[in-house]
Amino acid sequence: MKANFDSRKIDEQKLSEFMLKAMGDVTSTISAMLVIIGDRLHLYQTMAKLGRPITSEELAKMTNTSERLIREWLANQAAGGYIIYDPPNRKYSLPPEQAMALADENSPVYILGAYQAIRSYFKDEDKFVEMFKSGKGMKWGEHHHDLFEGSALFYKPNYVGNLVSSWIPSLDGVEEKLQQGAKVADIGCGYGISTILMAKAYPNSKFYGFDNHGPSIERAKDQIRKEEETGGVSISNVEFVSVNANDESIGNDYDLITFFDCLHDMGDPLGAMKFARQSLKAGGTCMIVEPMANDKLEENLNLVGRAFYAASTLVCVPNSLAENGPALGAQAGEKKISEIVKAAGFTIFRRATQTPFNIIYEAKP
Repeated sequence: MKANFDSRKIDEQKLSEFMLKAMGDVTSTISAMLVIIGDRLHLYQTMAKLGRPITSEELAKMTNTSERLIREWLANQAAGGYIIYDPPNRKYSLPPEQAMALADENSPVYILGAYQAIRSYFKDEDKFVEMFKSGKGMKWGEHHHDLFEGSALFYKPNYVGNLVSSWIPSLDGVEEKLQQGAKVADIGCGYGISTILMAKAYPNSKFYGFDNHGPSIERAKDQIRKEEETGGVSISNVEFVSVNANDESIGNDYDLITFFDCLHDMGDPLGAMKFARQSLKAGGTCMIVEPMANDKLEENLNLVGRAFYAASTLVCVPNSLAENGPALGAQAGEKKISEIVKAAGFTIFRRATQTPFNIIYEAKP
């Protein structure tokens, strides 16, 4: 279809500015594959472990890869500022700041999980096109497995850096209960990253991770075994079960119920919150972690909003639509979340704390 516009009315300055912006996106998109390759071939990890400038020949030899391709990869990474190039010595180095984001999975700023999730989007392109035509949505489990693995890796740094140190302490009286011994349900736990972090931090409490995606629950159980093998410590206060968010088998008498980055995805978020309400003990607390979002669209037109709207278009809204849900989306905003929580019977709702990427809400009966 040919666009209809009058070239005589084009503002050349605005056109130039847009083309520079678009080319920046194209450059980032093309380079994303090289970041993924750098991770898969352990190029970043090798440079970080070495801790000194390295030539393309050295890196290729150490990683058993092609020097000519490694040389080109290094040039791309240097052009993007991911690594530093020293012209006189023809050597490359990975600064410690970049190493935190690219080479250390346990770092609070590790970013490679996002790239794996992005890879899944391109693999599901044909499904997305049909989804847009039909409007029927697409369930979480229908995506390529890279989405599940990438999402777990993407969320992990944020949880590692904030969950125990600031999010839980921001809740009224919850940390003390967890230290003494409490019963906790982690709804929509996925690979169990959040559940295990809490279980390790509060050994006197019992944690139950629930998710309706069976393969994710199996990976959560595998993660427990891996943690026990590598850490040499038994984590016996956590249990994972594949179940829907409003299934009666979840039980009740919980001191704390958590929803990490999942409420807005649900087909029945109101039903899930109603069930959470009735499953809490008297004086219990519900913690809802949601993506950073303002209530008005125009207030979300920024870098963070752009990323969340993209993920929401391809993952969050489709999952809810597939279950005939309200399709809240990742940028639902505090007003909408508040309406759902209060409609479910909670009388206290507040923003407990926040980060540049998340808002942590506290709800009480």
